[in-house]
Amino acid sequence: MIIVRCKQCNKEVKGSTQTQTCGCPNMLTVSEDTFSARDMSMVVMVSNTNNKNVKEGLSDSDLAWQEQRRKRKVRKLDFEIK
Repeated sequence: MIIVRCKQCNKEVKGSTQTQTCGCPNMLTVSEDTFSARDMSMVVMVSNTNNKNVKEGLSDSDLAWQEQRRKRKVRKLDFEIK
């Protein structure tokens, strides 16, 4: 959740699933984790608690498994054809 303060009207607006506005002529608008205003210099971010865990790439155990897999030899099977 994000909390942003408008310097013009001194109102704090919390981000939620619905769009929230401060109501002054600066029109600070907060929606979930984004915010906008007519004059961004009149906006102060009070707090940002972004709890999204972004998992990029593979974990260490996955990388070790892939490395072992890459080092495996290919077996060639010889069959007798009669």
